[in-house]
Amino acid sequence: MTLRWYSTVIESTDHRALARWWAEALGWDIMFEDPDEAVLVPPWARELAPRLRFEQVPPGLVFVSVEHRKEGKNRLHLDFAPHTGDDRDAEIARLLALGAARVDVGQGPDVSWDVLADPDGNEFCVLSSRED
Repeated sequence: MTLRWYSTVIESTDHRALARWWAEALGWDIMFEDPDEAVLVPPWARELAPRLRFEQVPPGLVFVSVEHRKEGKNRLHLDFAPHTGDDRDAEIARLLALGAARVDVGQGPDVSWDVLADPDGNEFCVLSSRED
């Protein structure tokens, strides 16, 4: 038996706004939205999914409504990497313009990634550019 990474769930006091932010940041589609949750999927996932084995279907992001605010550093975070053909600094500037913030989680000055936080304070990293 093989498990499928089905989704990553992110709690938010305004799950709809945070889902819209991540949809803009990633270029993903809002597949579902109701008063309790919102689901994002890559735009190509619906077309590609029927041709893939169950465990190969890409995961989505699920945003759920909670009343409590985030406190402390995430114990799990998402890493993103731009392609070598893209301008990494411009991508970071775009995310900052959308409402991300630079954060210090103790990463030090000599790392090859930038740590940002979404509008709810959830940390994520923009890695060095990658070919694959």
